[in-house]
Amino acid sequence: MQDLLGKLDAIRRPSLLIQAARLGVTDYRRDVHLRRLLEAPRLPRSGDALCQLMEIEQDMNDQRTRRAAGYSVTRHVDLIIAMMGEARILRHAYRSDL
Repeated sequence: MQDLLGKLDAIRRPSLLIQAARLGVTDYRRDVHLRRLLEAPRLPRSGDALCQLMEIEQDMNDQRTRRAAGYSVTRHVDLIIAMMGEARILRHAYRSDL
């Protein structure tokens, strides 16, 4: 779990994306947002969800840097919000286990 959170902490994105996501993470609802982003009938555990989100977000960031026509800043922020939300859940669970 620490490796996954370490990878997340190492991701560097423009500050405007991060600031927007920080504003939205307080309203993150995993059952609504994660289901929509992953298009999954069943929600994966937080670690698995975070891995999937990080892969999708990396693709989205590649689109951003290539200035691809299909890039959506709104979806990108939604992905970062979900990543932050799932990381919070993982960190809370990790602290509870100590």
